[in-house]
Amino acid sequence: LSVGEAKNLPTYPGPNKMRDCYCTVNLDQEEVFRTKIVEKSLCPFYGEDFYCEIPRTFRHLSFYIFDRDVFRRDSIIGKVAIQKEDLQKYHNRDTWFQLQHVDADSEVQGKVHLELRLSEVITDTGVVCHKLATRVLECQGLPIVNGQCDPYATVTLAGPSRQKTKVKKKTNNPHFDEVFYFEVTRPSSYNKKSQFDIEDVDEVDKMEIRVDLWNASNLKFGDEFLGELRLPLKFLRQSSSYEAWYFLQPRDNGNKSLKPDDLGSLRLNVVYTEDHVFSSDYYSPLRDLLLKSADVEPVSASAAHILGEVCREKQEAAIPLVRLFLHYGRIVPFISAIASAEVKRTQDPNTIFRGNSLTSKCIDETMKLAGMHYLQVTLKPIIDEICQVHKPCEIDPVKLKDGENLENNRENLRQYVDRIFTVITKSGVSCPTVMCDIFFSLRESAAKRFQGDVFVLFHIGDPDVRYTAVSSFIFLRFFAPAILSPNLFQLTPHHPDPQTSRTLTLISKTIQTLGSLSKSKSANFKESYMATFYDYFNEQKYADAVKNFLDLISSSGRRDHKSIEQPILLKEGFMIKRAQGRKRFGMKNFKKRWFRLTNHEFTYQKSKGDHPLCSIPIENILAVERLEEESFKMKNMFQVIQPERRVLYIQANNCVEAKDWIDILTKVSQCNKKRLTVYHPSAYLNGHWLCCKATADNTPGCTPCTGGLPANIQLDIDGDRETERIYSLFNLYMPKLEKMQEACGSKSVYDGPEEEEYSTFIIDDPKETYKTLKLIIEGVGTLEQEHAQYKRDKFKKTKYGSQEHPIGDKSFQTYIRQQSEISAHSI
Repeated sequence: LSVGEAKNLPTYPGPNKMRDCYCTVNLDQEEVFRTKIVEKSLCPFYGEDFYCEIPRTFRHLSFYIFDRDVFRRDSIIGKVAIQKEDLQKYHNRDTWFQLQHVDADSEVQGKVHLELRLSEVITDTGVVCHKLATRVLECQGLPIVNGQCDPYATVTLAGPSRQKTKVKKKTNNPHFDEVFYFEVTRPSSYNKKSQFDIEDVDEVDKMEIRVDLWNASNLKFGDEFLGELRLPLKFLRQSSSYEAWYFLQPRDNGNKSLKPDDLGSLRLNVVYTEDHVFSSDYYSPLRDLLLKSADVEPVSASAAHILGEVCREKQEAAIPLVRLFLHYGRIVPFISAIASAEVKRTQDPNTIFRGNSLTSKCIDETMKLAGMHYLQVTLKPIIDEICQVHKPCEIDPVKLKDGENLENNRENLRQYVDRIFTVITKSGVSCPTVMCDIFFSLRESAAKRFQGDVFVLFHIGDPDVRYTAVSSFIFLRFFAPAILSPNLFQLTPHHPDPQTSRTLTLISKTIQTLGSLSKSKSANFKESYMATFYDYFNEQKYADAVKNFLDLISSSGRRDHKSIEQPILLKEGFMIKRAQGRKRFGMKNFKKRWFRLTNHEFTYQKSKGDHPLCSIPIENILAVERLEEESFKMKNMFQVIQPERRVLYIQANNCVEAKDWIDILTKVSQCNKKRLTVYHPSAYLNGHWLCCKATADNTPGCTPCTGGLPANIQLDIDGDRETERIYSLFNLYMPKLEKMQEACGSKSVYDGPEEEEYSTFIIDDPKETYKTLKLIIEGVGTLEQEHAQYKRDKFKKTKYGSQEHPIGDKSFQTYIRQQSEISAHSI
């Protein structure tokens, strides 16, 4: 998700008229991300990106604009709600959405399980009346209101009278299992021929049963509405008994809708992918074809290179390709092959790897995956300081604020640049091995192409091409962007404020120029004040430091040092934990703590920067698993299991954060020799395990631990999923694959000028490329048949109104309509 900016927000009803706004991202009603606050603006710019795996089903992806209030609860200005089935309409393009009004009656999520039974009852006097039994079984996924959910249901048939269930405390998945009886028709003489006479039928058809869900609130404003369901009774004429799950619906309270442009608009870019992944054997032919790409001669005839040719954006192809090759340990030979081919096609050494080619995008993605923790070690401490201290660093005389001194600002900026430059150039030993191996390959390819023999390179001519091939990535596309936009590289949680952002821009420009090793560096700057500032760094020692650094990270004999003295911070943040019972008579209550995970230990303290209250060495983490909600009636809980069956129970802030913590804790502890194979999914309370009812607290677990993840904490990749994504891309661009086949045929038989529609493809060997294309199309066709068969089988087995697809599920209704059209077409 990219949350861009809002514009034309309504003015604040006060003398200032400006607002302090932030935006939240919600799965239904659950907040999973929040932007920074932009102060004193009616057109706030956020420029923040958010990526997450979605760990549960959802109906709406919603964006709320809030106005911060210091003294009261923050007020909602408006929202954008996109239905799940509509996400593809806006896929990967900037879109302006009108903000809609928000009222409590429209904020609905969750589903309810009902059973309705219409029956005849014969009284003692011989007359018959018809009664409706409504059984409210359970609800799932109700919203949490103001941090709590104490739900109950009311059932109404006609008139003001209503019946009510018991309140279920502290759960948004309540089990009611209560039955309510209503008299549907007045008593009449019994008629064996028909259950209803005509008058009765009309009366029943007009009736509807209404179920409302409420949150029992202690506030003076009354109970909060959670959702409703209205069902006409006429569907019971066909079957006197009916049981199904239903999605709760918003309440129509007759409010007049306001003009959509009253509240302003919000610019968003949403990229949503959803894949059905088969078991590994289904992907063998396509996966094997992709993995041997590095060995194909020429590499332009390989399946991976062809994917880059047919995709609209090279980035589309690079992401799954890099992840697949990293997973199978083939990334270095693959990038070496495509880089060598690109270097051979490059005429000017000054433009080497400067375009948005498949090679550049693949190396970018590799650095982002393998180098994230390298950035944390090198840049994060200084970036944090810059964001917190707010030293004035503006060196443009035109932009100086009142009271600022130009020379002082230059000195502040020079110190920051010096410190960051030193940290980078001394970090070579920490650079990940996979990046170093790639840089060595780039350096060798560039040297052979532009300097001839390597020996000649070191003795005759300008040797800088071997450095620029590497610096164009490590400085230009890795360190400089990370300094410029630290939030995109997980160095800061939000986009920096304008003053800090300006400071980081100036630092990034200088670091980028220092790393470029160009001859006339001051000429690289359009602004005269930047050229003047750069004079501080026009010394040979800076160029020597860059070359030494580049030599170290692109040396064939270099190996990554596994033991890094400084711990790497992997994740931190506030969560709620339950006391572990380390004190004999201590209370096992819940408290909010600041958690911190490094590659050495997992700790928590009262607040950020305090001394740790508890430290768990990584080698003592035996399992990390979800905890069932019934244990403490709390959502998003997980457990960290330690030796001697000691368990730390933790509640994360939302489902996405819970998944992130579980994943990274599991990854970092994956190599522990004593990891458990079984665990208890529920807690040990009141003398027994809630899951298996065993009474001994040292009873071995009753459920197998979830599947192991790769031990490398940087690269948690599912190879089958990436192959499925590549299949989806090939399937999407099938017309281009067929056009490329035509181009191969044209090149094979005709050696004249190329047709314009074929000239976009790189085809060095038409026959080899045609062979690969044929295998790709066959593999994609086979997988397409498997997907079609899976959908047909799912269509036959799935019941509308089941727990997985409640009545009111629009995405499933669309799916049914599509399948019906396909079936009719087949017939």
